[in-house]
Amino acid sequence: MAPVRSGGHGSQFRLSDRRTLVYRGGDRVPPPPPTRGSARTGTELSRRTGRARRPHQADPPARPDEAKGIPHFVKTSITVRELLAARETALEVERVTPAASLDGLVSDPELFNPGLTLAGYTARLEAGRIQVFGETEMSYLATLPPDQARWRLEAVFARGVPAVFVSSGQDVPPPFLAAAEEAGIAVFRTPLATADLYQVLKPYLEDVLAPTTSVHGSLADVYGIGLLFTGPSGIGKSECVLGLVQRGHRLVADDLVLVSRRGNDVLMGKAHELQNFHMEIRGIGIIDIASMFGTRATRQRKRVEIIVDLQPWDDAQEYDRTGFGRESTTILGVGIPRLVIPLNPGKNLTVISEVIAMNQLLAYGGVDVPTRFNDGLRRAMNPRDSLIQDYE
Repeated sequence: MAPVRSGGHGSQFRLSDRRTLVYRGGDRVPPPPPTRGSARTGTELSRRTGRARRPHQADPPARPDEAKGIPHFVKTSITVRELLAARETALEVERVTPAASLDGLVSDPELFNPGLTLAGYTARLEAGRIQVFGETEMSYLATLPPDQARWRLEAVFARGVPAVFVSSGQDVPPPFLAAAEEAGIAVFRTPLATADLYQVLKPYLEDVLAPTTSVHGSLADVYGIGLLFTGPSGIGKSECVLGLVQRGHRLVADDLVLVSRRGNDVLMGKAHELQNFHMEIRGIGIIDIASMFGTRATRQRKRVEIIVDLQPWDDAQEYDRTGFGRESTTILGVGIPRLVIPLNPGKNLTVISEVIAMNQLLAYGGVDVPTRFNDGLRRAMNPRDSLIQDYE
């Protein structure tokens, strides 16, 4: 798929001799009318030839996740097969039920030790969670009669369990195998202890299944601070990040940033896998940052720490001039500082971005520059009060 034209509003990609899709700001524009040689009978007339042409075909029906407004690049579940493909070497697993399907869906990053569930309390057992049977669970099952052990396992496996991992290389008794095979659940044995198994599985699942959204903007690592540049199209977000890269900073994502929540208060940003550190510069086209500046100029992901909102200068708008009225915004339920930077001709946005990052580093070190400056100003204006405070 080769680009044939780049304009101010988007890029045009030729798919075939008869169809072209134009992407402008992420929206798909219907294909152009067929050429003279491909016109067919229909009720619509071609403007150029006056001949009848076939109306455009409607887009295919949306997938279920698209119908719900979920971007297609955001995963809400993965199969057990995908999990094994990513972590099989680290898990050192042995498949105990070879006939069971690997298409079970893991939709919850939390791992679950059955514990009281084996005693009959299933209220906290949720579907889509991987079950981990440690030494406590297996030793408890060994104390039960075989029929009772199987019955209790069947009650657990009937609640939408995608897969079961048995830790510490423990033997899997026949009632366990019979209940799992009847339910069609894959059972794996690993020599890892339960705690080590959690360390292998949980970070991966939290990363893959993290709540994720997309943001139109550019993300850069500036002095170790993640700056997410937002603003209207054409304001200069890509050009700003390009200048930062030229000064030794690192590009994370341009134009489309995937932001995911890790834990309760951490936002991580990365690029879509198809972007691969490419950037669109109006008037030039698409450039490859990694090829131009080397791998030192790129980074796979970075924590989003400040939103830098670039806006055209508006004389009627009041802008923060002291630093006391810093705004914040919310992404995926996480509050994050937001700075509005008004732009007019001649502003050195690259240097301003570096100052924003360095100022945030000072804040992390406990230095509140506006407050410190304000305190010094008040002492200068009221020397008597400052002497009393020093004496006290």
